[in-house]
Amino acid sequence: MNQVDRQARNQQRLSTLFPTFAARNSRVIHQLEGQGIRPRIQNACRSPADQKKAFKAGHSKLLFGFHNVTGEEGQPERLAVDLLDDDAPLNPGKPYILKVAASAQAETLLTEVRWGVPQRLRRAIDDAIASEHWDADVKIGWDPLHIEPPDVTVAEARAGKRPK
Repeated sequence: MNQVDRQARNQQRLSTLFPTFAARNSRVIHQLEGQGIRPRIQNACRSPADQKKAFKAGHSKLLFGFHNVTGEEGQPERLAVDLLDDDAPLNPGKPYILKVAASAQAETLLTEVRWGVPQRLRRAIDDAIASEHWDADVKIGWDPLHIEPPDVTVAEARAGKRPK
């Protein structure tokens, strides 16, 4: 995707997020771009039907997730993004994944880089990020480019709570 289209896509997708979550993700994107990386928001909004497809395909463990959150009037207030590497969307590589995790952490966001990774192996991810060892030989979780807020659960979000 060319630069103008990628940036326009990111801006459009950021507009579907809850404002404080959008601002934090915007800073994540800016940090990555400052490193010469071209992040692209692949998914932010998912319809209930699309979420069900993702669940059935094994891409989600939830029938309602952060990608489905809306406000009281049905307006988009999504609380998740999937942030792909525009230059390698199907095979982002560990350096990209770890840099996304580091940038997300800096903005008080969670990635799923640790999802499904045994507890004893998670420390290696933390160490790689802390030392900026982007090529570290670490086990990566099953949905590492999914970003969400740490201060609200899916159930709380569904009930109307939003991150600060």
